[in-house]
Amino acid sequence: MKNLRWPLLIAVLALVVIGALLISQREEPLSPIAAPVAEPAEGGIYAEGLVGALVRLNPLLDSNNNADRAVDRLLFSGLMRFDDRGIPQGDLADSWGISRDGTIYNFSLRSNATWHDGQPVTSDDVLFTLALMQAEASPLPVDLVQFWQQIEVVRLDERTLQFKLPEAFAPFMDYLTFGVLPAHLLGELSLVEVINSPFNLQPVGSGPYRFENLLVEDGQIAGVVLAAYEGYYGQAAYVEQIAFRYYPDEASMWAAYQAGEISGLGQVTQEILLPVLADETLKTYTSRLPQLGMVFLNLDNPEVPFFQDASIRRALLMAVNRQRIIDEQFNGQAILADGPILPGTWAYYNGIERVAYDAEAAITLLRQAGYTIPAEGGSVRSNEEGTRLAFELIYPDDAMHQAVAEQLQADWARIGAEVTLTAAAYDQLVGERLDTRQYQAALVDINLSRSPDPDPYPFWHQAQISGGQNYSRWDDRQASEYLEQARITTDLAERQRLYNNFQVRFSSELPALPLYYPVYTYAVSAEMQGVSVGPLFEPADRLATITSWYLLTKKSTETELTPTP
Repeated sequence: MKNLRWPLLIAVLALVVIGALLISQREEPLSPIAAPVAEPAEGGIYAEGLVGALVRLNPLLDSNNNADRAVDRLLFSGLMRFDDRGIPQGDLADSWGISRDGTIYNFSLRSNATWHDGQPVTSDDVLFTLALMQAEASPLPVDLVQFWQQIEVVRLDERTLQFKLPEAFAPFMDYLTFGVLPAHLLGELSLVEVINSPFNLQPVGSGPYRFENLLVEDGQIAGVVLAAYEGYYGQAAYVEQIAFRYYPDEASMWAAYQAGEISGLGQVTQEILLPVLADETLKTYTSRLPQLGMVFLNLDNPEVPFFQDASIRRALLMAVNRQRIIDEQFNGQAILADGPILPGTWAYYNGIERVAYDAEAAITLLRQAGYTIPAEGGSVRSNEEGTRLAFELIYPDDAMHQAVAEQLQADWARIGAEVTLTAAAYDQLVGERLDTRQYQAALVDINLSRSPDPDPYPFWHQAQISGGQNYSRWDDRQASEYLEQARITTDLAERQRLYNNFQVRFSSELPALPLYYPVYTYAVSAEMQGVSVGPLFEPADRLATITSWYLLTKKSTETELTPTP
């Protein structure tokens, strides 16, 4: 288990950077933003635009399609769900117990949980879903398949099941948020048959909304309509129908809103943000994404021995005007990062040291470390041994990362560091440079989506220096001990203490340079009340509180929702 968790990817983000200054740098973690309180009313239709297309409404198959995941979020339930701090809470499970050694988990299912066809949700449904996830040909990421293959799952009775882990693994319950599939409808099918089943266009789930019909226009699927499920075990939804409509791009989605086809925008990007902000009929909501932009430094590369000096690493961070990067490259739509754990989560330590932009102080640190401008002239610092403060920075080959890299280069040039920029495609950056440790410095975005448990072990533990994801090759025993202990204790307060200590150690040593956390913005008609958003663990989390949403009027759109012929 030590090398496994929800796959942590170095993402070459296809970020469509959000424009305008909706948010400013916050000293505190993001708190939920709530709309004004009004008297909830039942009924009405909410229609949201999504950029993309419907492929398959099946949580086993939606990993790479945010449009599908948004719909699945309302159709399917998991054993657990996350609260707005990223702490697992019961969903289909109403109680559970953990063995003293942290290797056995027993779960009891809600007695009132039913599928949308009225059949009860049972242990068999969970076991069936897990069998698909454990299959060698599973469509899930390989790391996740391998993880589940190590877990033994036992049916104790119709509503009770047991998970046996090979060793203690504190983040385990994060993995139990997967959408459960109905065994009574799919249990006789092979994995290939499940993947190609008509079920995926007429799904039956156990979530707060049930599938009602597809919207078909000109022979193409234009949307999907969901209806509030009266038998849902949780809070009954106020809004009677939810419709998702699909568009090829943000401009088309915005035009659809203006035409009255939809009453919400699933994502507001730079392309449409300014007119959205100017529209008084819309309310915008912004929250931190589970992503972290940072610069990895290779601490064990003899070509750049100065990276081994923590004071030089600190000088490099102090020299970067990160707020300027956020303002100019993200148009304000990012949060200044100060560590490897996401703000707004239970594990984030608000007392962590924040390194401020101070180029003069950075120069002082470099001088103290013995790096000065040569007496014979020049602009690049060196020490008495003749080692120049010069290194290569590789970055993903897209326009946004290029702009960030160029600003880093300029900031570091001002303190006497010479940086050569090299663009690299995703596969090359990860496979040929990071995985092989054949690099000096690398600008990357880490994608931490779908699992809010911080578990920084894969990136920073000593055991991951060779063959793992400790790309910086940070060899720090104290930090590793904090991460080891946090992985095996199930006591949340103790885990929080250990992660606080880890963050203090990280901010002191700075094995990598944190830059920014991107944010996500979406918009909902001002008619809709009860909307709230906390930190997102994936974009679909914007819908986490949708059963509490309600309309001031029961009619949110002029569009007639036409069922499939």
